[in-house]
Amino acid sequence: MKSRNYSAIYRIMHWSIAFCMTLMLITIFLRMTWMNKNNVALIMQDYLSTTNQSLSQDQLILLAKKIRKPMWDWHVYIGYALVGLYSIRLALPFFGHMKFSNPFTKGLVFKEKIQCWTYLVFYACVAISLITGLIIVLGPENSKKSMEDIHDLSIYYLLTFIVIHLATIFFSEFTNQQGLISRIISGSQKKN
Repeated sequence: MKSRNYSAIYRIMHWSIAFCMTLMLITIFLRMTWMNKNNVALIMQDYLSTTNQSLSQDQLILLAKKIRKPMWDWHVYIGYALVGLYSIRLALPFFGHMKFSNPFTKGLVFKEKIQCWTYLVFYACVAISLITGLIIVLGPENSKKSMEDIHDLSIYYLLTFIVIHLATIFFSEFTNQQGLISRIISGSQKKN
């Protein structure tokens, strides 16, 4: 596989999308763990019991949701940023930048075909996540629950892709693509 340099547009898009997805993951993990509505409600209930006060479970859950709402608002804002970045990413090939590789191109070795398919599946999954996210926020109320069920699955493809992506980067860096990490940061291979 030949070594390539990465343009400034490519690097800006790559790192912008990576940054947004990292922030999205942080909000998801916070929501699933420390900021889980049940955990926050339990903390409030424990505190209120020391002051001889009480709230119903429904009230505690409602308060917990209000406490974590600013964090979840960031999830939505970052989602809007990702919609914009994704749209730009899809438009760039029409301007001669960041072309998508075709897995049916003749002469591709097996590894390159797998890489092409992986990215196509990833972009399809991102599209599904962004569309369902937009429907959850902006769509009709009666479709939100079904869209949330689909949208919640995003964590699985995203984590899988990140693991595969990082593993193949490090494998390539230490085998046949030395300087790959440098090129995706600086744009060109460092001279020895």
